Amino acid sequence: MANLKYDHIVVRYGELSTKGKNRKEFVRQLFHNIKKRLADYPKLDYQVQHDGLFIKLNGEDYLKIKDDLKQVFGYAYFAGAIISSLDIEEIKETALTIATMKEHRTFKVATKRNDKSYPLRSDDINRAVAGHILSHSDLKVDVHNPDLKIYISIKHDGAYIMDEKVKGLGGYPTGINGRSMLMLSGGIDSPVAGFLTMKRGLKIECIHFASMPYTSAQALEKVKTLAKKLSVYQEDIILHIIPFTELQLAIYDNCDESYAITIMRRMMYRIADELCKRRKIKTITNGESIGQVASQTPESISVIAKVSDTLILRPVCMYDKLEIIEIAKMIDTFETSILPYEDCCTIFDPKNPVTKPKEDRVLHYEAKFDYQSLVNACVENDQIVKLSYRDQEEDIF
Repeated sequence: MANLKYDHIVVRYGELSTKGKNRKEFVRQLFHNIKKRLADYPKLDYQVQHDGLFIKLNGEDYLKIKDDLKQVFGYAYFAGAIISSLDIEEIKETALTIATMKEHRTFKVATKRNDKSYPLRSDDINRAVAGHILSHSDLKVDVHNPDLKIYISIKHDGAYIMDEKVKGLGGYPTGINGRSMLMLSGGIDSPVAGFLTMKRGLKIECIHFASMPYTSAQALEKVKTLAKKLSVYQEDIILHIIPFTELQLAIYDNCDESYAITIMRRMMYRIADELCKRRKIKTITNGESIGQVASQTPESISVIAKVSDTLILRPVCMYDKLEIIEIAKMIDTFETSILPYEDCCTIFDPKNPVTKPKEDRVLHYEAKFDYQSLVNACVENDQIVKLSYRDQEEDIF
């Protein structure tokens, strides 16, 4: 078997190709994100072209880069490539090297001529390359379901020859659409909501409500771990840790138990809303899924959300639990989310929470105590931590 060593990676744009006049901006953001994600590989050279991003490896390890590149949003697929000259004999030999790299029984050749001035047509190239492989190996042609598909792209500067297309995460480059404040509880749903938000081009910051001593140090570490796992998709994440105990106790001292969760959620939105204004963040993201718990009925969501002036995004709103769990497992947050450390939403869980809260009742209970000063105290005592999948943790304030 031949020892194949790729010399390039070809990254093909996906949804970005539909962005019209804003396309350059989206491509620029994708390039920035990829370059930042691959910062550990200093020998790489990048070339941004209209149809894709081309990365020259210069001896860097393709397999390691492959794992890192999989975690960047905003492209359709990438492929390791060998670039040959446009001489058909060299194209044939390079394709043969790729074809005999691994154990395969069948193959197919697919050529695209980006350079229409090239003298051979795509079908001519396919036949020449396939004939060469047939003559110099035991492989057979299968045009319908081949074990191996060899892709040849004819460009002005050479022939790009590839054998494997690695599907990307799709979506938009993270950061192209601004930032969102993710309400990160520690459960299964909110990390998935964060992942889907980043996929649509929003960089996230996280806010977590800690009720010490009723919630444990392990519960906070669990949330930090989840934030680190999400940071894989945007390099690092800022986590706002809100001391919520005093406000939460005031709610239970002054409100009917059945309305406690509704009012608690309204307080959380007030705090998140104020933080968004201070941080110049335009949206709030949460993990609400319609009907999953009492505070997530349409009536509850409506009453709760009225306290916020900030646009609220609910990426998992229409997902069922099994669908959410499937994504959580894919992004490696599920096992952390199910660790038995309770957050502030579960430790004071009322026995009979109202599912169709009345706004006048909510306002009646909120008028019984000075919640605004408690909300202000929560915001002023925000502990800000920057977290990274590289195991870095930095206290900002």
